Amino acid sequence: MTRLLVLIFILVHESSAKNSKRILLTDPDFADNQQMHKDIQNLKALVQQMQGKIQTQEQTIEKFATTAPAGVVFTRWGRKDCAGNNTDLVYSGISGGGFYSHKGRAAEPICLPHDPYIGSPITNGYHASLYGMEYQDNFPSNVYNKDVPCAVCRANHVTSKIMIPGKVTCYAGWRKEYGGILVAGFDTSEGASSFICVDQKQDVLEAGVGNDDGYLIYPVVAKCGSLKCPPYVQDTRISCIVCTK
Repeated sequence: MTRLLVLIFILVHESSAKNSKRILLTDPDFADNQQMHKDIQNLKALVQQMQGKIQTQEQTIEKFATTAPAGVVFTRWGRKDCAGNNTDLVYSGISGGGFYSHKGRAAEPICLPHDPYIGSPITNGYHASLYGMEYQDNFPSNVYNKDVPCAVCRANHVTSKIMIPGKVTCYAGWRKEYGGILVAGFDTSEGASSFICVDQKQDVLEAGVGNDDGYLIYPVVAKCGSLKCPPYVQDTRISCIVCTK
């Protein structure tokens, strides 16, 4: 574009210099001068056309940036799939975390893929440890001591997600991704844990039925006192729901 504008400037300058001369209609330079004017007009039209295309492209890019579908990612604990609702499966995985009794274990569980890249071995004792997750209750699905699957899901056309404990429906304006049961580590275990929402229809990993322990999850129940009852009720399970908007 810059080279084109420089060329036009040179042509216009040369044309102005020639126009300052007094020439006859029969002069050969007169025909050249007329042709030069035509070339300049053609170049100007081409520049305007290119500027129009650039402006159109910029508007298209801006429109795409403002209308491109948004999305959020969340983990569906206890399931291998996503619930639909315009939600895509990123990957299906294995729930894992630190061993339940290790004081220094990471509190947050993670969803591990089935096709990992295997790193180099560590031979000294300075490392953190990663174990699988096990159900420590039958819940509704008779899953005691079985290994917990997970699914990483992307909800499309939304920008926010939230896990709401104690609810089975989303608040107005939010859509349900999945509902479940609030779980965490056992009260007296030395390792820290996190509250997570396990799907109400639990699934299990194949061949994951051994009592190997690891990151253990128990149903969370209400304890009255500093937690007000009502609305909560002593020793009752806490439901949960994951919502997006």
